[in-house]
Amino acid sequence: MSADAVISGMTGFGRADGAGHGWAWAVEARSVNGRNLDVRARTPAGFDDLERLAKSAGQSRFARGQVSLTIHARPEAGGAAVGVDQAVLDRYVELARQLVEAGAAPPSADGLLTLRGVLSADETGLDETLAATLQTEIAATVEAALDALLASRRHEGAQLTPVLTGLIDRIAGLVEDAEREAAAQIDAVRDRFSRRMAELAPDAPGLEERVFLEAAALAAKADVREELDRLSAHVMSARKLLTEPPAGRKLDFLMQEFMREANTLCSKSATLPLTAVGLDLKAAVEQLREQVQNVE
Repeated sequence: MSADAVISGMTGFGRADGAGHGWAWAVEARSVNGRNLDVRARTPAGFDDLERLAKSAGQSRFARGQVSLTIHARPEAGGAAVGVDQAVLDRYVELARQLVEAGAAPPSADGLLTLRGVLSADETGLDETLAATLQTEIAATVEAALDALLASRRHEGAQLTPVLTGLIDRIAGLVEDAEREAAAQIDAVRDRFSRRMAELAPDAPGLEERVFLEAAALAAKADVREELDRLSAHVMSARKLLTEPPAGRKLDFLMQEFMREANTLCSKSATLPLTAVGLDLKAAVEQLREQVQNVE
């Protein structure tokens, strides 16, 4: 099975670092579950195109999830001349003070200096040519961080695969149990109705024919073969989708179909054993649905 045929999760982390031309930078990429793909990037001042490049790189790798990129870049010692915007720093310090009073941990000096707008590079240290060069190299580091995130998400997918497969196997087994119980349900409905009619009107003319017709109608209402056929087809589809990623959205829809058939099975059940199987089936489908929320 190729790497592209392995399902991925939607939770992960990746990091990459770089340095050059008197600067150092770091890129952190995180992702969590999301119905659609949402890529956001926080970039340092002076590198305006990085956000667009980062979003494009994320969109080329992922199909679902909320992806957040944080890019830090600063001059190294002896690099570009930098200054501190005291007004901006004062505002951050005041906000931090309010958060500390509310119970948050106090900020570090390193953390404050990385906030947008606190440090400003002198134009003699970061001219347009250097900025363009740095941006190209930082963009390569963004790609590396996203590749690390992709590997992290695939690792989660590898851990999810046996869980999903086990739940699908559980559902398949319950469908087989339901087929056995459903085969006995028709006779149980007919016998139950016959006994009831015999108790209520034992001497009624044409009783045998009436019992046959009414029992046949009840048996038709209790017939769950179509639901079981569709459930079996859904099991096959689920197995196939696990080999055709990204399949998260399709699996989401399939879970709705699974639950619809399981609900109908329970509503048509005329025996306690079949009802018990139907309830177990609904519980297994719900467990599978919860796990599917983690699939890209």
